[in-house]
Amino acid sequence: MLTQNNNRLNNLMVPILSIILGFVFGALLMLLFGYNPITAYQAMLDGVFTSPYFFGEALRQATVLTFTGLGFAIAFKAGFFNIGIAGQLLVGWVSAIWVALAFPDLPRIVLVTLSLVVGIVAGAVWAGIAGALRAYFGTSEVIVTIMLNYTALHFTNYLIRNVLSTGNTTERVGENASLRIDWLTNLTAGSRLNVGFFIAIIVVALYWVFMTQTTAGFEVRAVGLNPHASSYAGMSAAKNIILSMVLSGALAGLGGAIHGLGTFGNIFTQSGLPNVGFNGIAVALLGLGNPIGIFFSSILFGVLDVGAGFLPNRAGVPDEMASIVIAAIIFFVGANYLIRLIMGKLKSNKQATEGGE
Repeated sequence: MLTQNNNRLNNLMVPILSIILGFVFGALLMLLFGYNPITAYQAMLDGVFTSPYFFGEALRQATVLTFTGLGFAIAFKAGFFNIGIAGQLLVGWVSAIWVALAFPDLPRIVLVTLSLVVGIVAGAVWAGIAGALRAYFGTSEVIVTIMLNYTALHFTNYLIRNVLSTGNTTERVGENASLRIDWLTNLTAGSRLNVGFFIAIIVVALYWVFMTQTTAGFEVRAVGLNPHASSYAGMSAAKNIILSMVLSGALAGLGGAIHGLGTFGNIFTQSGLPNVGFNGIAVALLGLGNPIGIFFSSILFGVLDVGAGFLPNRAGVPDEMASIVIAAIIFFVGANYLIRLIMGKLKSNKQATEGGE
């Protein structure tokens, strides 16, 4: 029991120390270039937490990052690197908007549900292509998902220009398809925070239940830990490969649908893949694959993303510094073995000192 508690403490300390080290690295870099890090961080935090609007925007950004983070995490738990989260988000986004524009007169509960379900299915199918190729042909999911990312990007742009509209932006969806609710908008002074935030909380809980309390979740984790032992125990590696990728894409597709119906109310041509897709990977790594950790990591990234806009005007610091802090945090998460090594050395020295006394 004591060893288990120590492992939990170590797992908790890794992301906490990674965040601290990331901010320290950012501060040192600011000092190197002649900026005041205290002023910069104060401007960032004050700008978000003293304004209901910008706090709402940070939570709105955290909403989609929660879905993309969970999507990446479930594939990662199964031993796969789904780098196609951005493309799966895009197909979920365009599919949900397409349905919302096609059936504007359906009752709100029916249209919203249908649009979200179609977004989920679109993302699941898109990721399932990579899962099936990996399961039956041994194709690298990294290469396939990268290719599918750009296929999704150009296919989505084609649909927007030639099917859903005649320009670079579709019409806005009607009130019956919108995820915005008046009391939440008013509470956050007109921000785009929407009901998707509460859906994200529910999905976090469902993710935890699936991964820890169901046989399917156990098999996904088992395949990720040791595919050969899992196959020997009678688990189907192919089934779990496809299942994990389908669920991964479904979560990303749901995030895209909520991003479209809740944040923008339409879809427009993209010059590149959405950053929220790749940032979701960073969120999942910082949260160490734990759904609660991913949720709070997404809030941190939301605050940093929105707060970055205050750096140039209030602190005279380029807003790219916020991206550097995020990159540093992820670097230290990736190098968590160094943190664990340092923590182990400190613990050993403490025990040796106490033993000597």
